[in-house]
Amino acid sequence: MSQPFQVRLIERDDFTKWRPLWEGYNAFYGRAGATALPESITLATWERFFNPIEPVFALVAAREESLIGIAHFLFHRSTTRVEPVCYLQDLFTEPLQRGQGIGKALIQSVYAQARSAGASRVYWQTQASNEAGRALYDQVAKHLGFIVYSHETSSAA
Repeated sequence: MSQPFQVRLIERDDFTKWRPLWEGYNAFYGRAGATALPESITLATWERFFNPIEPVFALVAAREESLIGIAHFLFHRSTTRVEPVCYLQDLFTEPLQRGQGIGKALIQSVYAQARSAGASRVYWQTQASNEAGRALYDQVAKHLGFIVYSHETSSAA
């Protein structure tokens, strides 16, 4: 039986434990090795979590002294709502820890953070091929059928 875990806001001291989860998340989406994100993006992302003027936040799932999951989310305005909305941008659980409710707990904690911030909606996207993730997402949210398009406007992204 696995030991219990807790979900909490990220702390400055978490960097060395957060980093492998961040790298695992990025590798899952093909951003590793020659296609890895520049170090400047990783460091800027980390700093945004602690900058009070940034709308970017992070939760971690912790078990004893280890971090076993991360969720990064941000708040923004919408043209279809008065209240802010919450975008769950990154969600990742340590592969050996999957199937224990960590991802679901992280999502539910993002929901709680969104409610506290007055956000009326939480949404996210994933690859169509992410079958394990989508099995969880189908339990905790409604797929609205949207397809995502993207266009890079600079080489910095």
